[in-house]
Amino acid sequence: MEILVCARRVPDTSENEIELNSAGDDIERDDLVYSVNEPDNYAVEEALQIVDRVGGNVTVVTVGGDEDEEILRREMAMGAHQGVLISDEAFHGSDGRGIATVLKAFVAQGQYDLILTGVQADDGGAQVGGMLAAMLDYPFASLVNSIELEGGKLKISREIEGGNKEMNAIDLPCVLSIQTGINEPRYVGMRGIRQVASRNIPTFDASALGVDPGAVGEAAAKVKRVDYFVPAVGKEAEMLEGSTEEIIDKLMELLKAKGGLN
Repeated sequence: MEILVCARRVPDTSENEIELNSAGDDIERDDLVYSVNEPDNYAVEEALQIVDRVGGNVTVVTVGGDEDEEILRREMAMGAHQGVLISDEAFHGSDGRGIATVLKAFVAQGQYDLILTGVQADDGGAQVGGMLAAMLDYPFASLVNSIELEGGKLKISREIEGGNKEMNAIDLPCVLSIQTGINEPRYVGMRGIRQVASRNIPTFDASALGVDPGAVGEAAAKVKRVDYFVPAVGKEAEMLEGSTEEIIDKLMELLKAKGGLN
């Protein structure tokens, strides 16, 4: 089975102190530490487990710049057979629809039985998987938390409201967005990363994909970010300040005082 996983490089919230920029329309990105989007990591692990069972190849693709190669090499060290970088200045500022347009052009150049994305990325839109499926005219399911191969179809479970699960059969090829917790992503050590450090990563630009630059990028975006803000502190909210250890101590004291801990 040929599986394509769409991944993204995002700020690592465990390693960064996230602050708004002076304009209030984005976070301050200077000196941030980046890593692979966590839900995408679950998608890669699920692809690897499927291939372990039935055979095939896993390709990880990302739309970004040269620095995004680092997440491709990490996923290759994890076990992905190939990483592909899609990079062009024309793609900068694309919204979900623009990214899906670029990915559709890449998918058209190969033959993939299954396309996986994480359930959402750092912008929280959770749009690209569904848009890509619609553009390809493929079946789509979101919030998938189990996958079984049955003949030429997949039997999938997906998370729905109220903590319930929904079982579906879905034809191949298809697009699935993978819920976190579907598996336990394998550990990637420095040795594995060094082993793939010299591996070639093909790069595709707008010309190579046959993408009209006017159809993507910031100018073509239908959705634009206009504001970021920190929610106001309400009557039932209290912002804890201090070091991580101090905040933990304060939180434990509050939980005990409110009856949350005995």
